[in-house]
Amino acid sequence: MSENNSTQRVRLNKLIADSGLASRRHADRMIEEGQVTVNGKRVYELGVKVDPQSDRIMVDGKPLRKPLTQKLYLVMNKPKGVLTTMDDPHERPTIAEYLSGVPSRVFPVGRLDWDSEGMLLLTNDGDFANKVMHPKAEVTKTYLVKLDGQPQPHHIEKLKRGVSIVGGKVSARHIERIKKAGDNKSDKYEWYKIIITEGKNRQIRQMFAKVGFDVLKLQRVAIGRLRLGALKTGELIFLNEAAIERVFLPDNPEEIKTKRTYKGRTKSVKKTAKPASRLRVKKTKE
Repeated sequence: MSENNSTQRVRLNKLIADSGLASRRHADRMIEEGQVTVNGKRVYELGVKVDPQSDRIMVDGKPLRKPLTQKLYLVMNKPKGVLTTMDDPHERPTIAEYLSGVPSRVFPVGRLDWDSEGMLLLTNDGDFANKVMHPKAEVTKTYLVKLDGQPQPHHIEKLKRGVSIVGGKVSARHIERIKKAGDNKSDKYEWYKIIITEGKNRQIRQMFAKVGFDVLKLQRVAIGRLRLGALKTGELIFLNEAAIERVFLPDNPEEIKTKRTYKGRTKSVKKTAKPASRLRVKKTKE
């Protein structure tokens, strides 16, 4: 690693992230696993700095691309049965098959399991990805979950207090029973909305298993206050600056309910008020 032009030296994980290859956390794993070489020497040390102009950096034997100047931010509605990765040695379906129209290489921010579906962020901005995934940011993730039974209040309270799963103790920031449109009511299962801030592997499935229930379906519908909306399965859209900022606003249903009823906006007013387009004003006689 060159010692010249010290002012131009940057952290190796940041350079990898800026190239659009991976997030900083993923870049750290690449370095720890010996996938990165600098000037022919394999590097394992996290935090090492390099000179992008003079050092020759290889990842998995391929030259590292130059940092991308155009930052891209996308949302995809990931289908069930698709891997959250760009390639798979076993040739299973991956999200890469849906990105042919994206002008630059992007990578997923976090992941969704093979048997889960819904909102997935993609970007080539390593700093953005790191900020979303960092535990201190406590970015909320909102899911709709179909269970193989009907939890009782004490089950829900236990999930709110926190349960221990593989990877540590986790809890639900918010959880409530919902009615899912298009689903026939059955005594055999229930739908729930659950909001978490952690992002551990198969976290929600493990959480419900702790209180005795299997997850039959799992769909992520929001990250922060950025919502999936009407985006169809397999589709993706580019995000503008305003949409990106919504990722870092916490999804708090109780706060939203309070704002909807501020300053005397009562239920009776809501029932009697007409949409503006339907209001008619009678003409007065002159």
